[in-house]
This record gives sequence, structure tokens and C-alpha cells, in this order.
Amino acid sequence: MPHAVSLLRAARLARSAKPFLARGGFKRERCAGCRLLPTHCMCSLRPSVDTRAGVCLLMADIEPLKPSNTGWLIADVVADTFAFGWARTETDPALLALLSDPQWQPYVVFPGQYAAPERVVRAVQSPEPIRGETGKRPLFILLDGTWAEARKMFSRSPYLDPLPVLSLEPEQASQYKLRNSGRDDHFCTSEVAALCMRLAGEHVAEQTLQAYLAVFTHHYLRAKNQQPIAWDGAAHQRLREVSVLSREEGAAAFPPATQ
Repeated sequence: MPHAVSLLRAARLARSAKPFLARGGFKRERCAGCRLLPTHCMCSLRPSVDTRAGVCLLMADIEPLKPSNTGWLIADVVADTFAFGWARTETDPALLALLSDPQWQPYVVFPGQYAAPERVVRAVQSPEPIRGETGKRPLFILLDGTWAEARKMFSRSPYLDPLPVLSLEPEQASQYKLRNSGRDDHFCTSEVAALCMRLAGEHVAEQTLQAYLAVFTHHYLRAKNQQPIAWDGAAHQRLREVSVLSREEGAAAFPPATQ
């Protein structure tokens, strides 16, 4: 079943006057499910993790079309992933409805130095309901685009102004290899989502996103360089390990009924 990013991509393609050609990428046929060459398809490896936290992607105009986009990976892993195209002059009513949905506590994920100090937070509400209360689920709003595009989205989206700004403090440099921002403190969208999941106490989702990104990077670069996939390599082994953790956590959350 198509997820939010694939649906946004299809809608964006339907509006295009000409085919999108990724700059610097390979121009051959791609799998519709993972955007890779069919010979390097990774659809069979797609993981899914049950999470209480959700992700809302605000995507710059052509971001859903880029084969190297990692918001797609988030939507593969986290079922409650929402994706909207960003425009300065109009806002999708479905986005506004999501932000006002009482089940969610939205956080705009962005460096704190660009926001008013009273908006900045460095932690999320308790990931588990307390004292029998239902509690709101964290919804992480990620601005998916180049750094210049993300800054524009942050400063020119008035509907985001009332929301708290979650400022992350990563402990290590980005491991993303498919685009070069020129700065070690810039992280790809999937890496940011993993950091958010850590703050929300969603550790299996955090590890799955990290492992899935490594596998995607491996497949993408191998396809680009016309090299075979190392199925027994470290990246695939790590994804298999976290998949076991996910199944074990799911079994613990939903034990078999007793007779």
C-alpha cells in the first residue's frame, strides 16, 4: 500500500510538465517501491515498527522526486508518517487539521538559535501516559529540503509559529553519504527522525531507521557504481538484528491469548 511520501511523489509527478531527472544520479529504470534500480531493489527488506510517536514531513517542491530523499525511508518504517508539499502562498487544509488534532503534540524540529528562546525545548513530553491519563502523542515536524529551503519553510510558515521548537543535540556527525551539505552538523531527514525517536523513547524505531538508512545508502551507491550488493555485509546484518528486536518487542506488547 502506498505511504504518504509515495502518494505525494505521485501527485507531484502528475503536475510536472516534463519528466524529473535527478542531477548526478543514474538515469535508468527505477523500482517504484524503493526508487532504486530493479537489480538493486530493497523492497523485500522494508521494515515496519509500531510507534506511539508520529512524523510530519513538510517537503520542498521537488524533494519527493529525488531518489536520494530519505523522508521516504521514514514513511517505510513509521506507519504514522504524514507528508505535505510546502508552498509559501497556500497551506494544505489536511496539514492544519493534523496540527490541531488533539491526539498529537506537534514539535517543529529545528535548531534553537533560529527561534525565540521561549519556544525552544530540548525534550518531549513523557513518552508514556502517566497516572492513567491518555496523554498526547509526539508528532515531529521535519522540514525536508536543502538547508536554504528548510530555513525558508521555518520562517515563512505562520501556522508553525505557535508550536514548540525541538532543538536536537546530536552526539556525533552525520553519516549520510548521498548528498554533501558541506557541514558536519547538518543531518539528513532520516537521521533527524532517528534522533527524535530516541527522545520519544522509541529505541527500536531509532535503531531501525539508522540501520535502514545504512542499507539504502549501500544499495544506492552500489547501483550508481554498477557494483553488486554485499548481502552478507555489516549494513544488512545490522538491519536483520534490529528486525529481530522489533519482532520481539511486538510479541511482548501483544502476547498470545491464553486458552
